[in-house]
Amino acid sequence: MATLSLTPANTLPADADRAALAGRVWRPDLAGPSVVKLQGGTVIDVTATFPTMRDLCETADPAVALRAASGENLGSLADLLANSSAASRNDSKPWLLAPVDLQAVKAAGVTFAVSMLERVIEEKARGNPAAAAAIRTEIGKLIGDDLSKLKPGSPEAMKLKEVLIAQNSWSQYLEVGIGPDAEIFTKAPPMSAVGTGADAGLHPASSWNNPEPEIVIIVASDGRIVGASLGNDVNLRDFEGRSALLLGKAKDNNAAAAIGPFIRFFDGDFSLDHVRKTTVSLTVAGEDGFTLEGSSSIAMISRDPADLAAQMIGPHHQYPDGAVLYLGTMFAPIKDRDAPGGGFTHKYGDIVTISAPELGALVNRMRRTDECEPWRFGTSHLMRNLAKRGLL
Repeated sequence: MATLSLTPANTLPADADRAALAGRVWRPDLAGPSVVKLQGGTVIDVTATFPTMRDLCETADPAVALRAASGENLGSLADLLANSSAASRNDSKPWLLAPVDLQAVKAAGVTFAVSMLERVIEEKARGNPAAAAAIRTEIGKLIGDDLSKLKPGSPEAMKLKEVLIAQNSWSQYLEVGIGPDAEIFTKAPPMSAVGTGADAGLHPASSWNNPEPEIVIIVASDGRIVGASLGNDVNLRDFEGRSALLLGKAKDNNAAAAIGPFIRFFDGDFSLDHVRKTTVSLTVAGEDGFTLEGSSSIAMISRDPADLAAQMIGPHHQYPDGAVLYLGTMFAPIKDRDAPGGGFTHKYGDIVTISAPELGALVNRMRRTDECEPWRFGTSHLMRNLAKRGLL
């Protein structure tokens, strides 16, 4: 089986010395998680000040609050990262978790023209990857592949909609891609996301699936976007292609929501404008020697992150513990892996690295959902654990 080697050098943002970075760590000695901050190469437990990451994100200025917090020294980041690979972990020592806890885990779909076209292809292929190449060519000829300047909901977008309907080529995915309403769905329950080094889950019934490299924005309960992280919105293309009503099964499976390695809070050195300019890179390395590389530029997004956050949370949708939102991806892998025309699908053991200079790198190994670590520590367990520690 493939193993991961995580170090500060291959995990942290390029300007980590200036970044306000917060994460979560599993502490075997306390049988529960702690909120931590990075201070140089040291990990500091700040749970006494912020019992949950939600509490930190709800402050008026999380970056300032994080920097001011003091706490217990848990040792070096290098040691923590070295023990964060699920394949070689020592369960008696601490390791990194996903950096979110009580927040709702939401995702935006079809936010890039390329991913919109791929969703249309999935739908028309009915989950059959062998049919995708021909349909991709057909759809591309009809509407092109450069829709980045087409504003969703605009008069121009509505004219395109009329043309496509007239040619019997309209799709529910085009509706959310160029229509006025964004697709915002629940990716996973709170507390279920996995962090860097963890195994990420693929349902064994799927034969056509892929990683989705994305930025995840952190949104407070009042709608403020306070920071960002990286995410892998693992997707089962065959399930969703068969029916959009199977979205829950295509998206929400054990260990299928990866977020990390840390939350970077907004401050003078990092803001939403930086997120808007970020390019997210993807590398897949298989045990069969296969490699795949790609990238997704947020500058090409069809809907601004602030608009997506506003459609997710507000007068009609409240999240008292805040929410995190996957922004979507423009990268849909189509490189043939086995047979010509077969396209890309994961194999167990694939190492997936999602990275951005401003946010570091999120690394996961792909395994069957029923072979990944079972999710057994939920909100009730967290509350009981914090109460036992005298933190509630």
